[in-house]
Amino acid sequence: MTSALVILGIGFFLGMRHATDPDHVVAVSTIVSRERSISRAGWIGVLWGVGHTLTILAVGAAIILFGVAIPPRLGLTLEFSVALMLILLGVLNLTGAMRTISDRFSPTHPKHRGAHAHLHSHGDYAHVHPHAHGSEREHHGSEVEPPRWFAAPFARLGVFHSLRPFLIGIVHGLAGSAAVALLVLSTIREPRWAIFYLLVFGLGTIVGMMLMTLLFSLPFTVAANRFAWLTRSLVTATGVVSLVFGLVVAYQIGVVDGLFTTHPTWTPH
Repeated sequence: MTSALVILGIGFFLGMRHATDPDHVVAVSTIVSRERSISRAGWIGVLWGVGHTLTILAVGAAIILFGVAIPPRLGLTLEFSVALMLILLGVLNLTGAMRTISDRFSPTHPKHRGAHAHLHSHGDYAHVHPHAHGSEREHHGSEVEPPRWFAAPFARLGVFHSLRPFLIGIVHGLAGSAAVALLVLSTIREPRWAIFYLLVFGLGTIVGMMLMTLLFSLPFTVAANRFAWLTRSLVTATGVVSLVFGLVVAYQIGVVDGLFTTHPTWTPH
């Protein structure tokens, strides 16, 4: 029992370390580059970790319980999807499309008329600006209530800001689930303990990603409140890094590892 607890404890800290993998760091820095709230950034990290953990559990359990084997081409394709996602995130940040999509699906100020109080935030602080646009009826007619199934913090994030890190976490989980499951199988022979290890590993990843997004959000929050030019520079830098890193990973997987050849070679890592 003691050795099992030690292994699970190691799994938790390995999950935290897993959150700091280069592709994870690049993706999350690109996501939070436009965030102006430390608490919102923390929730983004949690959602990324939840998506990652769900995939690790699902795919890992299939490998552990049923001996599912992932063909090399499929494994490389899953990893290649991470490269494409990093390229997409970089392009969206550099072109400003990320802000446009965010405003479209998570508007902070819906179009309306009539006197109302507009909540305006600076980092983690908020205050109210009362003003008017016209008809009170039109104002109330265009307001949108968040879905009731949204928990309070996720309702504050909005649909786009909630789904984006969650789906990105799922993609990362698909790419890394085989490696994690095979590592567990080489250490823990009992299936139920192996799956429990995956859960603990996932919890460590959630905590690690939350801490990392909180850390990354600090310079962006400070820059947003004091230096607009520095904010633009940081957003551009994260976009460039994500784009270049994604292209390098795509070349490694597609050409060096042979995804686009007749004989792909894949070693889960």
